[in-house]
Amino acid sequence: MENDRLSRKLAVLLHADIVGSTTLVQKNETLAHQRIQSLFKSFTKTIDAYRGTTRELRGDALVAEFDRASDAVAAALAFQILNGELNSTIEDDIQPHLRIGISLGEVIIADNTITGAGVILAQRLEQLAESGGVVVQGAISETVPTRMPFEFVSLGEQELKGFDQPVRAFAANLRRGEELPAPEAEPISEPAKPAAPPIPENPSIAVLPFTNMSGDPEQEYFADGITEDIITTLSKISGLFVIARNSTFTYKGTAIDVKQVAQELGVRYVVEGSVRKAGQQVRVTAQLIDASTGHHLWADRYDHTLTDIFALQDELTRKIVTAVDVELTEGDQIRVWRDSAGDMVAYEHFAKGRDFFSQVTRKAISQGQQEFEKALALNPQFAAAHAYIGWNHAVAGVWWSDDRQEAFSAARAAAEAALSLDNDQVDALGVLAFIDLYSDEHDRAERIAVEAATLNPNSADMHDTLAMIQSFSGKSDEALSTARHTCRLSPRIPENLLELGRAFYEGERFEEALDPLDKLILDRPYWITARALLIVTSVALDNRELTKYHTTELLRSRSNFSVGSWTRTLAYKYPDDCERYLDRLRFAGLPE
Repeated sequence: MENDRLSRKLAVLLHADIVGSTTLVQKNETLAHQRIQSLFKSFTKTIDAYRGTTRELRGDALVAEFDRASDAVAAALAFQILNGELNSTIEDDIQPHLRIGISLGEVIIADNTITGAGVILAQRLEQLAESGGVVVQGAISETVPTRMPFEFVSLGEQELKGFDQPVRAFAANLRRGEELPAPEAEPISEPAKPAAPPIPENPSIAVLPFTNMSGDPEQEYFADGITEDIITTLSKISGLFVIARNSTFTYKGTAIDVKQVAQELGVRYVVEGSVRKAGQQVRVTAQLIDASTGHHLWADRYDHTLTDIFALQDELTRKIVTAVDVELTEGDQIRVWRDSAGDMVAYEHFAKGRDFFSQVTRKAISQGQQEFEKALALNPQFAAAHAYIGWNHAVAGVWWSDDRQEAFSAARAAAEAALSLDNDQVDALGVLAFIDLYSDEHDRAERIAVEAATLNPNSADMHDTLAMIQSFSGKSDEALSTARHTCRLSPRIPENLLELGRAFYEGERFEEALDPLDKLILDRPYWITARALLIVTSVALDNRELTKYHTTELLRSRSNFSVGSWTRTLAYKYPDDCERYLDRLRFAGLPE
C-alpha cells in the first residue's frame, strides 16, 4: 500500500514566502494572521486559474506544482501585481508581501505532500527575490516560449545552500507595455466533493452567525456571543441535533445559500439573523428556515434593553424549539430555561474571553484570563466564567506551567466554583475530566466526560475530550466511535480530526490515520500535536519518506523540540503504549 501513496515525477515547482512575517505578527498578531491567510487563499485561486496545484500551505509559505513553466511564471507575476494593488488600499503597515521562486526538478508526492530537490531549489531561489519579486531557475527561463510577454534578467550563477553546482538564476518580469496572458479557458475537473452527511431522524438545526449590523467592528463579539449562547442552549435539549458552533462559524462573513449550508452540514433547519446595538438598546432579528422546502417557518424582531438580554436569548430559543416541534421533558425545560440573569458588561467580557480561549496560544490564554476575571468582578455568580478560568489553568498545566500541580489545583478550584453555582455546567465537568486524565485517573476522567456528554449531547468539545480520554486509556474502538460523532457534530472544523487520527493510530489502523491527520496538517501546518502523530504513524508504517518529511517540518516549526519535553503532553494509562509512542519519535531522529 505504501507504493500507492508515493509517486515521482518531473515538475515545475513554485515556492512563495511572506516577507518579514515575524515582524508583521509582532505588530498585530491577529490582523497579520488574517491578512496572510487571505493572501494565500487569493494566491491559491490564481494558481488554480493557471492550471497549477497548491500542494502545501506551511504557515507563512506556499508550495505549488505546475505542468508548464509558462503557467507558473504567469501565475506568479499575476498575483504579485494583484497583491501590490491590494496592499495599496491598506492604510496601516500590516501589508503582507511575497517573494516567489520557481524551479524545475524531480519530486516525490506522498499524500498530497511534495518533497525533493526541486522544492528546495525553488525555496532557495525565492530567497534571492526582492519583496514582490519572482526569481526563476535558468531551465525555467529557457523553457518558456519567446512569444510570452516575459523578460528574464540574469542574476548570474548563484551558490545555493545544499547544491554542489552553481545555479543560473533570473529575475522574471512582465515586459513593459505588455499584458499578462489570461488563464487558458480550458475546463478543469473539480475534485469530487465529500458526500453530504445524512440528516438525522431527530429534528436537526444549524444556527448561523448572526450578522453585526451596528457598523462598529468592536461589537462583532456581541453578535457572536448571542449566536453562541443560542447554540449552547439548544444543544442541551436531548431531542434536538445541533451543529456545533465551530462549524457554523466557518460561514461567518460569506454569502450564504441556506439550502447548500443545510446539505453540507446535514441538517433540515437553519436559523439566521442579525444584531443591531445602539447605546443601551439592542434589536435582534431572527428567522427559522426549513431548508428542505425553503419555507420560512417564522421570522421575528425583538427590541430590548441590554439589561434583559438573557431573557431575550431565552425567548428566541423557546420560539426556535417550538417551531421545530421538539417536545421537552420537564427536566430539560428546567435546565434550559434556568435564569441566567447577570451584569451585561460582565457578559461582554465573557464573550471576549471565550474568543481569546479559542485561539489556544499562551498569549491569548493570558488575555482571556483577564477578561474572565473582569466578568467575575462584576458578577461573582457567573458559573461559565469560573469554568473557563478553570480551562485556562488546566491547559497551562499541561503545556507550559512550571508547576503542574499548582495549575491543576487552580483549575479544579475554578471548576468546582462553577459547579457550586450550576451543577450541570458542562464546561466545568470537562475541566475536571481533563485534569483527571493528566493525573492518571483515567477511569474517573471517563466517567465525568460521559456524564458531561450526556448532559449536553450536542457538545462537540465535550465529545472531543471524551475521545482523547478513551484513546489514552487504550479504548481505541470507543474513541473512534466518539471521534466520528464529534466530526458529525462539527463537520467543518479540522481540529476535530486530531482525535479521529489518534483513535486510528491507537487502534493500529495506521493507513486510516493518515487521511484525517493529513487534512488537519494541511489546514494547521504548525500544529505540533498533529505533526508528532503523523511522525509516529509514518514510523509504524515503515514509510521513511513520510517520516523524514514530517520530522523535518516539525523541527522547522519548533527547533527546540525534544522527546523528553514532549512527554508532558501525553497521558497514557499504560506505560507500554507511551514508551512505544516515544520510541517511534526517537526512531524518526528527534532529539532526546
